[in-house]
Amino acid sequence: MIVEYIRYRVPVERSEEYEAAYARAAVPLARAPQCVEYDLNRCVEDPEAYVLRIVWTSAEDHLTGFRGSANFREFFAEIKPYVEQIEEMRHYEHTPVAGQGSSVPTLYDWAGGAEVFERLTEAFYRHVLEDDVVGPLFAGMDRDHPRYVAMWLGEVFGGRPRYTEERGGYHHMLTQHLGKAITESQRRRWVNLLLDAADETGLPDDPEFRAAFVGYIEWGTRLAVANSQRDADPVQQAPVPRWGWGVAPPYVEGT
Repeated sequence: MIVEYIRYRVPVERSEEYEAAYARAAVPLARAPQCVEYDLNRCVEDPEAYVLRIVWTSAEDHLTGFRGSANFREFFAEIKPYVEQIEEMRHYEHTPVAGQGSSVPTLYDWAGGAEVFERLTEAFYRHVLEDDVVGPLFAGMDRDHPRYVAMWLGEVFGGRPRYTEERGGYHHMLTQHLGKAITESQRRRWVNLLLDAADETGLPDDPEFRAAFVGYIEWGTRLAVANSQRDADPVQQAPVPRWGWGVAPPYVEGT
């Protein structure tokens, strides 16, 4: 992906019509398959200064694909009166310097930390071992397995990277699923039992937390099923996913 920044200087008396024009231009922009996301921002200290940020699938997709499309022609017709107000229009690449601040708690902190995840997995695996559908997958399970899974979940949801430091990270977790040929019915039972354990152990039940929690569980278990098949050829090395409030972290091999 590539990020385009377009900096405008628009006289204050034209700001209302300018923003209205971009609201109309946003319709074809949003339709464009080359556009990932966009936002228009106005400077507080200098109200004449605007920055339009557009994330494109690639610079080539923007310059060749979008600009050669009917969507661009419709987009440009709306913003053409303001082209002379452009001070900068460039593409920028992401760097490894990125992160989140502490104004919003992590899912790990919101849940209550390591103790809560350990309580969750202890209850969960008690049910697993008694279950006819998913229980056979865990025959001979290491007695510390629930604690290891709690470490994994803790790292995924924003806690310390203990699973990476103590257990080998993503690759080690991957090896636990290889060749097991997990079925969809087993996956579904695993999910249901975990959600039952979440209720039983008092995991937060607000819609925002549960939506994010279930989002990861669905994503992770479906990936585990795919990686467990006999003919699977999964990525062997990847970071442990870091899951946020409703955000699925895309992994691109090589990054």
